[in-house]
Amino acid sequence: MRVSYGAGAIANGIKNAAFTSYLLFFYTQIIGVPAGIVASAVALTLVVDAIADPLIGRWSDVTRSRWGRRHPFIYGSAAPTALFFLLAWFPPAGLTEFQMGAWIFVTAALTRVSISAFEINTSAMTPEMTQDYRERTRLFGLRWWFGYAGTYGFTTICLLTFFAATPEYPRGQLNPAGYPGFAIAGALAIIVAILICGIGTHKRIPYLRQAEVRAEHMPFGAHLREMGAALRNRAFLAIFGFGVLKYSAIGLYSATTLFFNTYLYKLTGAQLAILTVDSLVAATLAAPLAPVMSAWLGKRMSSMVFAVLGVAIGLTPLLLSINGIFFVPGNPLLVPALFAVGAIYGAMVAISLINTSSMLADVVEDSAVATGRHEAGTFFAASSFMQQCSTAIGIYLAGKLLVWADFPEKPAPGQVTDAMIHDVVGYYVPTTISLWTLGALILFFYPITRAKHEANLAALAAREAQARANELDNIPLGGPSR
Repeated sequence: MRVSYGAGAIANGIKNAAFTSYLLFFYTQIIGVPAGIVASAVALTLVVDAIADPLIGRWSDVTRSRWGRRHPFIYGSAAPTALFFLLAWFPPAGLTEFQMGAWIFVTAALTRVSISAFEINTSAMTPEMTQDYRERTRLFGLRWWFGYAGTYGFTTICLLTFFAATPEYPRGQLNPAGYPGFAIAGALAIIVAILICGIGTHKRIPYLRQAEVRAEHMPFGAHLREMGAALRNRAFLAIFGFGVLKYSAIGLYSATTLFFNTYLYKLTGAQLAILTVDSLVAATLAAPLAPVMSAWLGKRMSSMVFAVLGVAIGLTPLLLSINGIFFVPGNPLLVPALFAVGAIYGAMVAISLINTSSMLADVVEDSAVATGRHEAGTFFAASSFMQQCSTAIGIYLAGKLLVWADFPEKPAPGQVTDAMIHDVVGYYVPTTISLWTLGALILFFYPITRAKHEANLAALAAREAQARANELDNIPLGGPSR
């Protein structure tokens, strides 16, 4: 059950790999759409996310069915996610630049709403599966490992197959013929991963928390008021602020990495495939280390420390390269050096991500003490929105960096100069540092410690025991207990 639960994260990992690393590259370098149009189209999907994600989370929280609150959404998301993902890579011929931007916006928005229905509900199951402070970190570690496996395992396979080097395209990521197979394989893997998660966790439905029975229909305004009361939680607001900034930085990294590897380091598809393995190494290190670090430093401090240290290490090769003191393209030590740095950087950032996800699970009980409602769907809808920022804001920022550097669309060989790529790096580094540092500082406002979490559990247990006692007191003499 744990494996199938974690394996569901492969679906979101594949979507993230395709949309953050390849979408901007595909439309600008292969199709020839201006970077500003692609970036703006994807950024506009944030408006859709901001509306759809909270509504999906709330809808899930109040759903009652024979399949519980979460599984109807999990099963229902499989086919739409795969279909809309596939359409994003097959724009109709003959579109104007504006129409192409509209196509990107519609297909990206629909893909993200569909995957949100899945991701929100699988994540929301975690606080219902265990209340243990450290076990939650282990579960999220498992999900993050599978998410990384989806992102980087899928990327590695595609680089070695669909984007393999040919005489005409020694850097296979520039080969237009590789993208149809890439899109079809991604769509199929997404639908399989979602179904594995749904079917594998189906037997847990009777043990998951059900929505409370309401005596009368709630007006829409009442739903909004309850959501607002939950989302005003101080701990949630701290995580949300950190999350929007950190996922935007991750999206910026993902959207620009392929440009750096192609034009700065001049790597082939096979070399890129080797480098994607470093993220799997990072996830394998982070999954067991995250609960250890949270026990040692606390979830909040480990999230802050590893985020800032990891990013500082990750930026080192770029800074050294533009100053002429790193391994040059073709040097046999270039790929091993990038691999080592990527594994260390990735592991540290993954530890931060795992622990902040576990912190969000602890917010569910903290909010329930104040409101009397367990609204995991609402909170993890916000988490889904934060992760979608990695695509929207990240691609938008990457597009702006390319525009500022006068980076060409669909360039001819030799058209991309060293000055252009150095300008992109010059804009990228301070932007990344600012996003991560400001985000980490916001976490100082997160108030839930392990002791606070255990006090919340005790208060909720006492409240539920009192409610059961009151219910028994109100049963007529000889009536059945429920």
